[in-house]
Amino acid sequence: MVDFLAENNNCGQTVLRLVSRGNAIIAELLRLADFIPAAFKGNGRPEQLKYADLIFDFSYFRQTEFYENRIIQKAGLEDLDEEFKENNLEILTRFYLAFESVHKYITDLNRFLEDLDEGIYIQQTLESVLLNEDGKQLMSEALFLYGVMLTVIDMKIEGDIREKMLVSYYRYSGAKTAMDSNIDDVCKLLRSTGSQPNKRPPQYPESFFGRIPINATYVSMVIARLRSDDMYNQISAYPLPEHRSTALATQAGMLYVILYFAPGMLMNEQARMREIVDKHFPDNWVINVYMGITVNLLDAWAPYKAAATALNNTLELNNVKAQAARYAAKCKQLLPMLSQYLKEGVLREDYVLDNIPKLMNTMRECNVTIRWIMLHTAALSTGFFPSCAELNKRCKMLREQVLQELKYSPEVLFRLLLNTAQFESKLKEMFRRMLDEKQLKWEAAKSEGVERMQELGDVFSGTKPLTRVQKNENLQAWFCETGNQISLLSFEDSTSAGRKIVQLIQALEEVQEFHQLENNLQVKQFLADTRQYLHQMIRVINVKEEVLITIEIVADLAYAWHIVDSYTPCMQSGIKRDPTLVTQLRATFLKLASALELPLLRINQANSRDLVSVSQYYSGVLVAYVRKVLQIIPETMFTLLAKIIFLQTNKITEVPTRLEKDKMRDYAQLDERYEVAKLTHAISVFTEGMLMMKTTLVGIIKIDPKQLLEDGIRKELVKQVALALHNGLIFNPKAKSSELSSKLDTLGTVMDGFRRSFEYIQDYVSIYGLKIWQEEMSRIVNYNVEQECNSFLRIKVEDWQSVYQSTAIPIPRFTPLDASVNFIGRISKEILRITDPRTTTFIDRASAWYDGRTKEEIINIKVFSKLEKSVGSWGLSGLDRLLCFMIVQDLQDFGVMLSKTLFADKTWVEFFSKFGRDLQPTSGLISNPHKMYAQAISKANKLWRPFLDVVLKVGQMQLLRRLIAAQLKNSSKFDSKVFAMSLQTFNSALLTDIERHYQDPSLPYPSDENPLMFEMTSYLESSGLNNPFSKIYVTTKKMLYFSICCFLFVISQLPKLSYVKSVGELLPRKASDHLDMASFVVGAITLMKQFHSDNTDLFIEYLAQYVRSHMESSQKPTELSGDVVTCLIFLEEFVQFSGISRKIVEAHIPTYILDEFKAQAPQ
Repeated sequence: MVDFLAENNNCGQTVLRLVSRGNAIIAELLRLADFIPAAFKGNGRPEQLKYADLIFDFSYFRQTEFYENRIIQKAGLEDLDEEFKENNLEILTRFYLAFESVHKYITDLNRFLEDLDEGIYIQQTLESVLLNEDGKQLMSEALFLYGVMLTVIDMKIEGDIREKMLVSYYRYSGAKTAMDSNIDDVCKLLRSTGSQPNKRPPQYPESFFGRIPINATYVSMVIARLRSDDMYNQISAYPLPEHRSTALATQAGMLYVILYFAPGMLMNEQARMREIVDKHFPDNWVINVYMGITVNLLDAWAPYKAAATALNNTLELNNVKAQAARYAAKCKQLLPMLSQYLKEGVLREDYVLDNIPKLMNTMRECNVTIRWIMLHTAALSTGFFPSCAELNKRCKMLREQVLQELKYSPEVLFRLLLNTAQFESKLKEMFRRMLDEKQLKWEAAKSEGVERMQELGDVFSGTKPLTRVQKNENLQAWFCETGNQISLLSFEDSTSAGRKIVQLIQALEEVQEFHQLENNLQVKQFLADTRQYLHQMIRVINVKEEVLITIEIVADLAYAWHIVDSYTPCMQSGIKRDPTLVTQLRATFLKLASALELPLLRINQANSRDLVSVSQYYSGVLVAYVRKVLQIIPETMFTLLAKIIFLQTNKITEVPTRLEKDKMRDYAQLDERYEVAKLTHAISVFTEGMLMMKTTLVGIIKIDPKQLLEDGIRKELVKQVALALHNGLIFNPKAKSSELSSKLDTLGTVMDGFRRSFEYIQDYVSIYGLKIWQEEMSRIVNYNVEQECNSFLRIKVEDWQSVYQSTAIPIPRFTPLDASVNFIGRISKEILRITDPRTTTFIDRASAWYDGRTKEEIINIKVFSKLEKSVGSWGLSGLDRLLCFMIVQDLQDFGVMLSKTLFADKTWVEFFSKFGRDLQPTSGLISNPHKMYAQAISKANKLWRPFLDVVLKVGQMQLLRRLIAAQLKNSSKFDSKVFAMSLQTFNSALLTDIERHYQDPSLPYPSDENPLMFEMTSYLESSGLNNPFSKIYVTTKKMLYFSICCFLFVISQLPKLSYVKSVGELLPRKASDHLDMASFVVGAITLMKQFHSDNTDLFIEYLAQYVRSHMESSQKPTELSGDVVTCLIFLEEFVQFSGISRKIVEAHIPTYILDEFKAQAPQ
């Protein structure tokens, strides 16, 4: 008969591919469970509250029009709906495809059963497939995996969340209009079951499993096979009768799931259930189902009469006590035995070859004991269903009884697990080596045996002299013939060779006895050596791959995939006591990696493309656990480092460059330096412990201990620095005086301590401290900036999309303390609060803000130096980027306001049109300027409030950006002079080339695909070599009367200011009507910059006309009015801040006026 899994066996390949797909689907569901969008989760999360009006359960399908109309009618909800779609459609599509694949899986399984029934597969029927060894395994796995899929979905993705995600996908994807969409069927299958933690609905999970009917005969026959057969031939690996339940554990887990497809058996068929329990669960009631998902049968089968009754014998108190006592005794017996085996020099090759059965039995006993104790002492919350075991008094009582009888100690079990893993690792390594060298050793022993026989033949021939040995032709011939017999032994025909070797050994013993050869010690020694070599050949030939396979089966730790996490504290406390324990833990991690074989076996057999992604997922989970366990080393190192930081920052005084002899003792500080040396040594011991672990392949991911240590150090550094930034930058908005400067000083000291100590310790732990410090600080700040800027983006950057976030070295996210997301937002809000242009005045000459009421300095350029010390140049760049986003949002809102309200109103358009015509030509003069301008200002007065708010706010942020750029520029020139100058030169050259291209288009220009301009801009802004005032933030449409509007706005606000000669600036006339001149001017410049330069030229012409007209109409030509002076100062500062040429203004206002107007300004 053709092999069932042969490539030309269509039936076998179909079901194999189906089972392979089932394992891949489960891995995808487990992977996606960690990426459920926050908006779909409850608990009053900000995202959930924000989108609450857009997320619906299946009630949406009953009132679709009602819900859609509600979205349309509510202001702003349509835009929010579109934003939600853009941000979540990609992940929703992936979830839906996973859900749909579950439905497709069961549909394909049903179709396969129908095809099998109809005879599509020639010579194959359901009965014949279930008689085949591979066939019955695959048919059982196909149904089992479907049950696991449904349960994983209900465990990991709650029913109400599933419904909301399916409805959202239905609304956004267009699936409702697609003809081939089966979204209705998917929704029916995966609608909420009503199950919740600690609450199990009636007839659950059988009602869930029965939503799509499955052939009852198939289910019944699969259960029959699982009941009666040893489907995976495991009993051969567990020959002892008391190990039978462990041998059948895999199919017992499958049977448990599949029984829910036949709930009648669980409820009513007591005889069958008794048979199942007696065979599979006579001494255990906590079982592993799939990849560490465990279930307590007492809790799970409580609603089913027949199942619960059948389980009573197992759960009888005396039986429970007996089992627990048996395994407690085993534990005590096995620990010293393993310790003896693991002593150096015990597990030698000869000893192992002579004691294979004994060693294998020890291994079986260890694994069976660990399995039983781990499963039956596990916390009741690690259940398969929404576990009600925690609420079940009998479950609690049984667990307590087990703990009491075992005298359970997690440390003892962990030690047994550790020693067992090492024992298995050593045996596997030895057997692999012996298998690799098997033929070589066989040939070497055979060659030695042949040589001995030939030499003995020569001795009895009389040609080779040997003391007191007479010539004997019979013995000569016999020994030569024996040598020939040994040389003819074939390695390939090991069975025949084994029998011949036994006969040859017996013959050699007989020849020694019958011919009195024992009297000659040399001949006797030759015979003994030959027998020894023949014995070695038998031992070598008995080394078979079956032993390794048995070790792999017995050593399986898949059941502990989740439970092992409860032993993490034991592992970590052990490492803390003795860092060299890491080398022993390596074997435990490799033992845990054996769990990967279960889901990957069928995927590999089917040559599926899913092999890489599934192995990547499970390997990633395991590597994450390894990192979690070993993270105790960096944590302990940082605890010690904190003490070093304290000593270096607060106790040890830095030695000056030049030191007087008498003061040397004061600076020596021997006790403090000894303490630092002691702590440093402790850190280096932990480092050495980690580096002792060899490079290990966990699944398909290679773990390098040096990289693991570095990643662990990075993780702990990120955790502590992020916490310091979070706690150090919390401000009280109601504080009378700003806490900014003091908080930055404190944080700067903390950060300096971190950096200095990290720099100090780097040589002792063999890492590049400064490089790690800079990379991680950059990552922390950039990630926080990215998250803070998300509020300004329509399409958000989620954690799993961020280039700064990492799974191995995660940046922690803290709960927001105010409207800001994190510390970057809090800094920006605090700086904007204390430099509010409505209450402060910016004096450009001092680069400082002063309080408008008390005239005291609030903030100056030094604050930005402190900011750099505390959050680094990355923090300054990040703050600059955040301010850019704020400016963009304000300018966009302003543009919308202008286009949709002001310039959309015909009345205002006509007003500006008429006013513009009255001002023409701009080179002329206005006959009655006071009246004309006053009337226009009065009419448009109500427009300026929102206008002024935007201009002042944008101007304030632009001034802050300029000071940040100045600080970054100074730092870059001081810290990396060559780089800064190279950047400046390259920028100048690039601009020159671009200008030449515009003069001669045949010259080269960077293409759209060329990243040069984009990357160059990023470098320039990070180094402060940019001018924020010349930046174009938004693209705008042409607005005809924009320059007139801006002109009217400016002249309407200028009367609020007056020139103060002692300060040399325009200051507010009234404290109640405060206006910061610098913010006002810079805001106006930024606003004009977003439009075509013609608008700026026209704006200046209007202001120049205003000045000339007022001077012409003045009754005292030699004196300048206050309005003229403020307008001229505005123009002067406009030119200064914007960087435009003064000649543009001189073209409209005589030069002498611009030179002398301040001298003639009124006091």
